[in-house]
Formats: sequence, C-alpha cells, structure tokens
Amino acid sequence: MNLYTIDTGLFKLDGGAMFGVVPKSIWQKSNAADENNMCSWAMRCLLIEDGNRLILVDNGIGDKQDAKFMGHYYLHGEDTLDKSLAKKGFSRADITDVFLTHLHFDHCGGSIVREGEKLRPAFKNAFYWSNQKHWDWAVQPNDREKASFLKENILPIQDSGQLRFIQDKQGVEFHPGINVRFAYGHTDAMMLPQIKYKDKTIVYMADLLPSTGHIPLPYVMAYDMFPLQTLTEKKAFLEEAAENNYILYLEHDPVNECCTLQQTEKGIRLKETFRLQDIL
Repeated sequence: MNLYTIDTGLFKLDGGAMFGVVPKSIWQKSNAADENNMCSWAMRCLLIEDGNRLILVDNGIGDKQDAKFMGHYYLHGEDTLDKSLAKKGFSRADITDVFLTHLHFDHCGGSIVREGEKLRPAFKNAFYWSNQKHWDWAVQPNDREKASFLKENILPIQDSGQLRFIQDKQGVEFHPGINVRFAYGHTDAMMLPQIKYKDKTIVYMADLLPSTGHIPLPYVMAYDMFPLQTLTEKKAFLEEAAENNYILYLEHDPVNECCTLQQTEKGIRLKETFRLQDIL
C-alpha cells in the first residue's frame, strides 16, 4: 500500500465559526485571522494506492461554482486536485474509488464537473462511496446545514449510477487494511478511514479534528450540528489515539499534515507533527 498527500488548495472560513465558544483572544494564537476575521484552511485529500485500486479520500471544493459563491471562501494557493494527482503520476481517470467522508461542499465539490450546461462525474471510472444514512441527511437537509449540501455536488453522483453505499456500522471494512469509523456530531454519519500502514494506524480526521489547533476538548466548531455529540466522540477518540499512538491525518490544518498526541496534566495535547511522506 502507498499513501500520497493530495493538496487541492486553501480557502477561508470565519475564525469564530471554526472555534465555536473559544474566544478569539485564545484561538488566534494558533490560527491568525485576517482583517475580516477569516482564517486560511487546507483542503488536503488522501490518495491510497493498493493493488489495482486507487482510492481518493475527499476531493476539495472543485471549480464549478460561480464567482459569487467562490468569493465567499477566498480560494488561494497554487495547488489543485489535478496538479497534485499529476505530481504523483496519476490523473482523474485512474481513480477507481472516491471515498467521501461527508457531503459538505469543501469535501465533495470536486466530485462533479460542469461541461456547458451538463454536470458529470469528474472520476468517470470510479465508484463514489457514501452511506445511506448520511446520503439521506444530505439530500433532505435541515435549514441550518443546507448551505453546505449543494445539490449540484450530490445528485449527479446518484444519476451517474456510480454511487455505492458503505454499511453504517462502526469499524466496517472498506478495503483490506482500511476500516471505517463513524462520527455523528459534525454531521450525521460522517466516515473516517482508519488505515493500517507500515505497522502504524493512520486515521483521516475529516471534521472531527480539523487542525492541531482543535485538540483541546472545548475547541468544537460552530458548524457542528450536534456539538455535545462531537465533544463525546472527540474525547473518546483522542484518548484512544494517544494511548495507541495513532497518526492523525489532518484535512484542514493549513500547516501540519499529520500529528500524534500525548497525555499531559492538562489533558490530551499535541506530541509531534510531520509530513505523511516522512512516516517510516
């Protein structure tokens, strides 16, 4: 098995929304805000090569939205999905599986491309993987979350016939060496791949832990639908990760790709940060 970091660019979100009840005087020490109170965040995806399967975990925001939409999120940086794939010697046509942690636009927007008036899958040879519970949640969204579930990112996947569902069962095997953890606080039935790699355990954190700045327990995003559920899930996971020396792969951290954790007198805290390619 080979793992590759796939950077798809940076975007900005409101710092207060990203850190919930934590005041700016504290969170800005780790994530500096601009004059509009916006912080930069990565859209870092993961490519898993194993045998004849090439699995892409999430795919960023894409480029089909109009200028008004994109203007809200200040996309920046030189990286794109296609550039990052090409650097590793791949193209979208090589992808066999697109694993979608959840269907918020910054995680699945690259799933679909626009050609004139038509919307089609960006990965023509791939199955797209979600789960029935989250899919239903996304296509019939609540009023608070519906701005994150864009129909043009989601419905064409089903129309293409390429959609497949993973069983909503904690620890279900997706592929040999890859099991799925489910979390229900950020959005209903978000999926986190847990990967056995070089005798280590790597967990793709999606929005359960967006960055190293979110490690302290109260640092829960205001975007989360069920923040107390997130708090429960996060506490249990961080303790498990610290005890077992899991490597956490961070989708949104603008600086750090991976980290490990340690128990301290203040609770679970950051141990080390490093790049995926530096894992021995």
